[in-house]
Order: sequence, then C-alpha cells, then structure tokens
Amino acid sequence: MKKVVAIVCMMVAGMNASFAQGSDNTLPVQATTDMGSIEGNFDVKTGVQKYFGIPFAKPPVGDLRWKAPQPLTPWKGVKETKKFGPRPVQGVVFGDMMSRSAGLSEDCLYLNVWSNAKKGQKGLPVLVYFYGGGNVAGDGSEPRYDGETMAKKGIVVVTCNYRLNIFGNFAHPELSAETSYKGSGNYGYYDQLAALKWVQKNIANFGGDPGHVTIAGESAGSVAVSYQMSSPLTKGLVHAAIGESGAGINPTMAPTPLAEAEKIGKEFAEKAGYKTLKELRALSTKELFDVYSDARRFGFPVVIDGYFLPKKLSEIYAAKEQSQIPLLAGWNSAEVGGMGLMRGKPYTVENYVSVIKSEFPKDFEEVLKLYPAHSEREAEVSATALTSDRFIVYATWKWMDLHRNNSSQPVYRYLYSKLRPALVDQSLASGLAGGTVRRDPSAAPAPVSIPVGAPHACEIEYCMGNLHLVKEYAWTADDYKVSETMNNYFANFIKTYNPNGKDLPEWKPYSKDETPFINIDVKTKLENSTIEGRYKFLDGVYK
Repeated sequence: MKKVVAIVCMMVAGMNASFAQGSDNTLPVQATTDMGSIEGNFDVKTGVQKYFGIPFAKPPVGDLRWKAPQPLTPWKGVKETKKFGPRPVQGVVFGDMMSRSAGLSEDCLYLNVWSNAKKGQKGLPVLVYFYGGGNVAGDGSEPRYDGETMAKKGIVVVTCNYRLNIFGNFAHPELSAETSYKGSGNYGYYDQLAALKWVQKNIANFGGDPGHVTIAGESAGSVAVSYQMSSPLTKGLVHAAIGESGAGINPTMAPTPLAEAEKIGKEFAEKAGYKTLKELRALSTKELFDVYSDARRFGFPVVIDGYFLPKKLSEIYAAKEQSQIPLLAGWNSAEVGGMGLMRGKPYTVENYVSVIKSEFPKDFEEVLKLYPAHSEREAEVSATALTSDRFIVYATWKWMDLHRNNSSQPVYRYLYSKLRPALVDQSLASGLAGGTVRRDPSAAPAPVSIPVGAPHACEIEYCMGNLHLVKEYAWTADDYKVSETMNNYFANFIKTYNPNGKDLPEWKPYSKDETPFINIDVKTKLENSTIEGRYKFLDGVYK
C-alpha cells in the first residue's frame, strides 16, 4: 500500500511540475542595438519577442538631473532585458493605475519592445505609445499599454518611460542659462524625443521600419503626441499620429511662456528654502520629491522653451510648421461627470440653469441652446458634456481642426461610446485614470443611474486589444466585439495610415464641408457631427 501511495505522490508531483513548466512558454532571444547586445524573451505560444527595460539614455541623476537625456555609454557582453525598468518618480496621484515595473527611480529612462518579426524580416510598421497621467504619473509597463496584441498583427510596438512632475517639467533661470538655446523645462518631452531617435537607429533590428512610425497616446500621452507632432525636432521621426483625448491647447495643458515658467520654478524653489540650482541638485531623490509633495503642486507647466517648442500650437499650425502627417484622434462620450459644474447640487433643470447663468453671465442663452436642459436627465447629460468639453474634448477637437485646415493629410475623428461592464468586485469603484480604486465603505451608496457615456481613459484596453489583461471588469461578448473593432481600426491606420479595412464600417476623413466621425460602440457606425456649434462657441471663449 505504501508503495502505491508513493507512486501516486510521484505522479502528482510530476504533473504539478509539468503544469508549472508549461506556464512559461518563453525562450531567450537576442537582438543588437547601437549600444550593445540585449537578451529578451521569445514566447513560443504567441510568436512575439519581448524586450523589457532597454536603456535609451544615461540615467538623468546627479548633474544630469534637469538636463536633456544624454547618450549612453556602450556596454560589453549581453544585457538582460526581461524585466520592466523602474518607473519615473511619482506619488499615488491616480490610485487606479496598475504598474508592472520594478519600483520608482530617477534612473527611469527605459523602453520596451514587442515584435513578431520572423528571422530576417524587415519593414514592419512601428507604434510608439506614450502613457497618460497628467505628466505627474504613469509608466510604460501598465498592462493596458501592453504591445503583444498589436505585435501579433504585424506591428512592432514600443512603450517608453519619460520623466514626470518636478523631475520632468521644472523650469528655472539657472537651468535656462545652462542650455545652448537658453530655455528649460520639457525634460519629459525630450525623453520621448530620445526614445524616437532610438527607434530610428535600432528598430530595424527588431523587424521594424524606421520610415513608418506612428506615435500614439492617451490623455497626457495624447497631449504629448500633439507636442511631438508640432516640434521642429521630430521632423522625419514620425509619420502618423493617434491622439486619444487630449492636446496641448488651452484649456488643456497649454504651454507657458519661458519667462513665466522660470518665475514659477524660481519662486517654488525659494519658497522651499533653496536659492540656487546647486542646492536643488544636491538633494536626494526623496528630499526633492518631499519638497515637491509638500508644495501640493500638480506638476509644472509645459514650456515654450524656444527649442523643442518654439511657440503655441495654434501658431505652429497656422504657419503649417507641424509635421505634415495623417492624424487619427477623438474622445470618449462622457470624459468626466458633470457634478463638478453643478457645485454639489443635484441635477435639476433649475439648478443647472442657475449654474450656467453664473458661469456664462453674458452668453448663458447661447450656452443653454448648445447644452440644453428640459429635464433632469438632459441636465445631467448637458452638464457632463460641458464639463468634458472644457476638460479635454475642446482641445482635442481644436487640434484636429487646426490640422485639417493647415494640411493636406487626412484627419480621422472618432467618438468612443461603449459603456463599461460591471465590476467583478463590488467593493471597488472606477477611477479617473481608467482603472479601479477601493470604494470608501463609509461613503453613502452612489445613486443607481444609467451612465451618461464612456468615461476618461476607459478605451485604452479596447484599442490596444488588452481586455484579457485587465481583470477588474466583467467583460462581455459585446466588450470583446468593440475591442476587436477599435483594435482593427487602429492597427489598419498604423499599417496604412487609413483605418478602413475588411468587415469594418466605413470611416471617412474630414472634408472641407463635412465633419464625419466614427462612433465606436456595440453597433459602430459613421455619423456626421451636429454639435460643432459647441466647439465653435468654446473657440471664442478660449481664444
């Protein structure tokens, strides 16, 4: 009997060992970069090579803090690139962000590559994706940005880290004095630029075509795309652009003149007790981050630094100085809720009208026509629409409008409308950055209502084909259907600069006379905008 038990135990142990072995389907794979050889993983199940944590610039520490990224020193031997590098220093600004990176560090300039190129294969289209997070949070390892699904469609995908908050956008007169162009700030954008230059030099070794690069991003990542597309320094590095909810145009993360940005930085430093740049650079990472956190700032502004960004986007586009490339962009149907506009008052027609009269004393009649409220539900819908427009929609619309009026390249506009499914864990709640946060048990239960639309950041896992990596939501067949549609549109655009393809509803670009857009939902369809008056009104407000 003991012998039988022993044999059974050995069989079970062997089965467990085989199951454990079968959970890892990777083999080591090597590639060459201009700085040296690297080793990543090849997934035999998916056919995708993955290289995580590839350094693309020297660590921006010590004297390199607040400097543009510097070239690496070549390494000897083979560098292992199988784990995500550290993410940029940041607080828990958006508690719903999920990261797979190895902690926080100023030494954060690493990128990741996914490719399904076969041996000797060249010329695959390239996607470089910039994460969102308000320029104060985020990193390239988040599961929703994972590049494997796109890679399986024949696209080489790159995500890169870039510096954030005080480490990424701090301007100061002494910093400006150090540079040849006598400007400062925008270090996160210079990091992105360095990653794009790395792509030009190295992506062919991963099967990619350096002459076929699409940049994309969501929220602050979309703002980054608008700036990279506008900068003279990226000419020839990017060949198409995708923007999901965001552009660097007033009132959304618009740039600040250099003198003002320097003044903000100098006053910040002096208030914290640091009169010189030398003193600030001498601080440890934690000490500097504590100074920044204690000031309760939400980052620092983007700067018209005279080099990366010579002037405002509207001026750049009016002069047709932006990269003349195809653009696909859009927003979600309910980016943020309307309660911020309502000042805590319930959605009633009377309350809504009162708020509009207070916000727009001279133009309230026009605003009530553009954002009407004849019922409580319509008040909620209009309050959400107006809040979303002022938050991020108008800036995105303006970016597209500027490009279509100052370029012969196609501009494709979308509206993402798919409502979220239920949460798997009802003790969680949806957060602003697209993920979930723990629901406050002491808070009053939220009123049961039909959502107005799709909130900010919820489309990322759909367009990148990553629903399976986001476990918090109870995805349905409809969700996977919408994801397939959106993912195919984006993949087609990355490959051909045209989102149209087999079995997809036709998506027409803007014309001089029409404003068509694709409404992405369970029943995706082409529509023509009937709400352009809203954006033209806001054009006057923000001009």
